[in-house]
Amino acid sequence: MPHSHARRRTVLTGAALLTAGGASLLGSATAHASGRVVAQRRLDERLIELTLDSRALGGPSRVALLTPRGWDRRGPGDRWPTLYLLAGGDGDHTTWTTMFRVQELAELLDVLVVMPGMPLFGFWTDWWNHGRQGPPRVRTYFLREVVPLLERKYGAGTRRAAAGESQGGFGALGIAARNPGMFGAVAAFGAPVHPIRHPEMWLSGAKFVGVDGYAIFGDPWKQWKVWLDWDPYRHAEGLRRTPVYLASGDGTPGPLDGADPEPHIPGTEKWVALAGGDVVSVTEAVCAEETRLLSDRLTSLRAPVTTHLYPGTHTGTYGYRELRHALPMLLTALHGRPHR
Repeated sequence: MPHSHARRRTVLTGAALLTAGGASLLGSATAHASGRVVAQRRLDERLIELTLDSRALGGPSRVALLTPRGWDRRGPGDRWPTLYLLAGGDGDHTTWTTMFRVQELAELLDVLVVMPGMPLFGFWTDWWNHGRQGPPRVRTYFLREVVPLLERKYGAGTRRAAAGESQGGFGALGIAARNPGMFGAVAAFGAPVHPIRHPEMWLSGAKFVGVDGYAIFGDPWKQWKVWLDWDPYRHAEGLRRTPVYLASGDGTPGPLDGADPEPHIPGTEKWVALAGGDVVSVTEAVCAEETRLLSDRLTSLRAPVTTHLYPGTHTGTYGYRELRHALPMLLTALHGRPHR
């Protein structure tokens, strides 16, 4: 999946133009692994990129590995705590190293970091495809191909944590909620965590980037149950014993806007004017509302949730910061007892 900051910005902005399922897969993951590696290349001393021929996606996909100390000398039984970082709506797995700079985090020297890509606007969901099902089955790809492969051949252990930005946060929370105990902790940054609350927003974003949004979850009225079935909010009970970190900007310009670590691309950030002259990034404002709702739901369940809402927009600059805020919680899970 090609790396493109312009593509990333377009996807993040698409939904802002609007102004106005199934049983757990984890139990059968290792028994039904179907992805196979067709290419492997070393990008630097620690970074490896795998190309998978994915049956679930119906084609190739890439997974980046940030390897821990001693990984190159690993034996058949060597395993490391594993942090899964899920890509946002552009599907670009390289964002974690180019923008989030995870390779600079000394705390991850003894952790295997797995960064899978996904199709454009894939939403970490097995697409409904107008009732036909079939590829892209993005969640199946993760659970039955990526995780089993990494645990079988690449030293990934069963002490797992997951984090994601934007759609990746939706994926991390949704997978954790539907598979209680799979992850010791999970974090989401600027994520659509309750999309049935704003279906028109995510459908408009898909349309903007040329994706058939109705193929993902279906029509929100006719396929209401499909939308509900994929919604992390509905499955919040599954997170009652999993530490969760939720972060989102409120859509207003914050202290890190204009300080992106990536080149600025003029005209890609869209704003909506409010009464009084203020402006707001609609996508992030919606993510903030959904984050509040899920946070309140988890609090009512006495789940271990930490929530950080702040002035800021839907850019990776804030995710860069929030990953570092969430890291102590994620590392506590990774270096604690195994989660199976």
